[in-house]
Amino acid sequence: MMRPKSPEVVIFGAPLDLTSSYRRGTRFGPQQIREAGECLEDYSIALDRDVRNIKVIDQGDLELPPGDLEQSLKRIEEAAATALKNGMPFVALGGEHLITLPLVQAALVKHPDLVLLQFDAHADLAESYEGEPLTHATVMRRVAELLESGCVVQMGIRSATAEEVAFARGRTHLFPGPPVDVTQVLKILTGKPVYLTIDIDVVDPAFAPGVSTPEPGGWSSAELFQVLRQMGDLEVVAMDLVEVCPPSDPSGITSTLAAKVLREALLTFFYPS
Repeated sequence: MMRPKSPEVVIFGAPLDLTSSYRRGTRFGPQQIREAGECLEDYSIALDRDVRNIKVIDQGDLELPPGDLEQSLKRIEEAAATALKNGMPFVALGGEHLITLPLVQAALVKHPDLVLLQFDAHADLAESYEGEPLTHATVMRRVAELLESGCVVQMGIRSATAEEVAFARGRTHLFPGPPVDVTQVLKILTGKPVYLTIDIDVVDPAFAPGVSTPEPGGWSSAELFQVLRQMGDLEVVAMDLVEVCPPSDPSGITSTLAAKVLREALLTFFYPS
């Protein structure tokens, strides 16, 4: 049964940028997304909804201790747990993709039957990366280990190792390449509390060049918005938007796209009942 949607949504930045393996700079993502959002209308023509009808509480960026991964992850988890304890869903702005792990850990306390939907270019299912178990490249492996088998759905994946694909065949639902018939995805996720994680690099670098690890052959920005709208009946209880890397995109194309993704996601999943 669908739960009533909260009249309030908490947004906070989680500017973690400690394990990126190619380009650094995702710590600037949350602020750049906010700034890019200033140029967007509050109203969405596609959804016929106005974001001014949602009470959004932007708590700003979390203060993360420089160089301390363990404490950074702890503070991110605490921020998410506080929002959920107060009955409010949250949207976390990254920062690197590793932030999803503590956010899911917090969401599981509130929603033990949680399932996760991932939009991403990369599977992120490595057992370890350069000897480390906690990185942007291992985050979905750690999440999949927390959830029941089959509770992770991965869309847009076009980069993975053979070992990651073998793991996915036994533990996740992997939908590679262009957007699939979303009815398959809806059958898996409908009726369950959903955590949504959007890595902006699911979009092709032609539309989102400012990412940590660009991967050609991705979705167009229009395809991402189309998929989001088709997911509108899902019970999304929390989400994140990660891997915007402003130093790699001085034009601000990626930040502007992310700002619109944020607006459309708020209007799709958190609009008052």
